[in-house]
Amino acid sequence: MDRPVSKVREAKLELYRKKGNIHAKEVTGRFNTLRWGMVWLTQTIFYGLCWINWESAGSVRQAVLFDIAHEKLYLFGLVLWPQDALLLALVLIIAATALFLVTALAGRLFCGFACPQTVYTSIFTWIEARIEGDHLARLRLDAGPMSLRKLLIKTAKHSLWAIVAIWTAVTFVGYFTPIRELLPTVVALKTGPWEAFWLIFYAAFTYVQAGLAREAVCQHMCPYSRFQGVMFDPATSNVAYDRQRGEPRSNRRQAGQTGDCIDCGICVQVCPTGIDIRDGLQYQCINCGLCIDACDQVMEKIGAPLGLIRFASETALVAPEKHRPWYTRPRIGAYAALLLIFCGMGVWTLEHRSLLLVDVLRDRGALLRETAEGEIENAYTLKLMNLSEVPRDFIVRVAGMPGARIVGEERFTAEPGSIRPVSVTVAAPSDSSLSGIQPMLFSIQAADDRSIEVVEKSSFILP
Repeated sequence: MDRPVSKVREAKLELYRKKGNIHAKEVTGRFNTLRWGMVWLTQTIFYGLCWINWESAGSVRQAVLFDIAHEKLYLFGLVLWPQDALLLALVLIIAATALFLVTALAGRLFCGFACPQTVYTSIFTWIEARIEGDHLARLRLDAGPMSLRKLLIKTAKHSLWAIVAIWTAVTFVGYFTPIRELLPTVVALKTGPWEAFWLIFYAAFTYVQAGLAREAVCQHMCPYSRFQGVMFDPATSNVAYDRQRGEPRSNRRQAGQTGDCIDCGICVQVCPTGIDIRDGLQYQCINCGLCIDACDQVMEKIGAPLGLIRFASETALVAPEKHRPWYTRPRIGAYAALLLIFCGMGVWTLEHRSLLLVDVLRDRGALLRETAEGEIENAYTLKLMNLSEVPRDFIVRVAGMPGARIVGEERFTAEPGSIRPVSVTVAAPSDSSLSGIQPMLFSIQAADDRSIEVVEKSSFILP
């Protein structure tokens, strides 16, 4: 027998609670100041870094450039190649470990202050507020019928959003194509196919994510909001409502009879994700602290102590005497230790990376040949890869084989960022007591910098 329709409806999982656009009330305070400070810091770096030039080997180039065409990554004076992929992997691991450490200490602090989604949503909502008015004016405008005034206001807002999104896309692509070369092609509409694709994609992505999706990204699209809970423990500090102090709520505060919460709802009005922090910890909360700023202002007005809403752990709210310092928590110690280990590995890898790579290939056409002087010769091809930004002379030597020497030229020049194959002939006396395949070493050293040296194993064939 079929189940009743009402029971079917009750069994449905509600994935999204539709409640229209969230227009958060603007608020001032220390957390809002810190939040905007991060906006200015991150965007000054992002928009400005691609315009900085760097002089290297007598030429001027963009200081930070991902030169995919030539397989190079320029970071000021550091040039990385595909062979340095381990460094990139370590950077990503360090970033992830640092994020886990911060999350274990203070929840989604990164989400509230430094996440690109939060940063660009703040910029777009600031533009919206300057054009459409405060949160109440924006709500009325959305609810009202379409009119010429509404059309003009919306057009102005979306036009400014589009300008910011386009400039963000140009800046982003400018880290892969030198921005001083990219900008004229964008103005003249002569960009290449891949550049055009990423310009359109990134501009549309920024416009949709920061302008239209907003809090839906944090609530339903961001995977970090879903798995962050595994990094929490009862001692993790989050934006929290002190229920013991705030309840019972009343809009007429009476000492000893009601809590400090006057149920004004301002904490909900300023929340960029539209949640009520008084309902407890929720995955949608990005720990931006705006509700703390708003609640503190109300507490000042009614003469109550600040901190009804504050950064606090579950343990600190329920049983402050059981709250442990952060440095006594095993989780924090583990994350900190991993972070130090990976940072140490990164520094060691960077310090020991060689600016010279060498491949030694034996001549397969002739294993050996005997000269008129009675010596045995073996031929090799050495591929010298100069990873530095200046041309270098390299000196080739052999070792490990008694009496072995290089016949002919021993010094070779390699241009910067190039691979030069060179032919090397090694001779050894034939009257040696050795026979068959013997181990031998090639030592290749930069003439101007003795610290740049590579030793490669090979073999020498005797009769």
